[in-house]
Amino acid sequence: MENVILIVHLILALGLIGIVLLQRSEGGGLGMSAGGAMTGRAAATALGKVTWVLAIGFIITSITLTILAAANTEGASVIDRITDAPVPVETPEASETESGTEFPLAPAPVDNAPVVPQAAE
Repeated sequence: MENVILIVHLILALGLIGIVLLQRSEGGGLGMSAGGAMTGRAAATALGKVTWVLAIGFIITSITLTILAAANTEGASVIDRITDAPVPVETPEASETESGTEFPLAPAPVDNAPVVPQAAE
């Protein structure tokens, strides 16, 4: 269901882009009226009506996808899921040498310093 709505949403987005690019530029922008002297409203064309239909469909599919995505969440935020996750604790394991004596794991070498194993007590 969600995939179908997503595909319709993408088709509407591409259609809306195409229709807007097909329209004639009036050069008005932000309040200039193209329909006449100070009428405030341009003449309704077929492309204008199709633009409105596609825009309304785009908004409806956007809201529907948002509702579906919210319904599929677990109800916890990402931060809550990160802090509640169990942290794996690494336990040092003993390593054996040829003589059979066990030594604990040595720390990683720092600045190429030699690692000297310590005898177990």
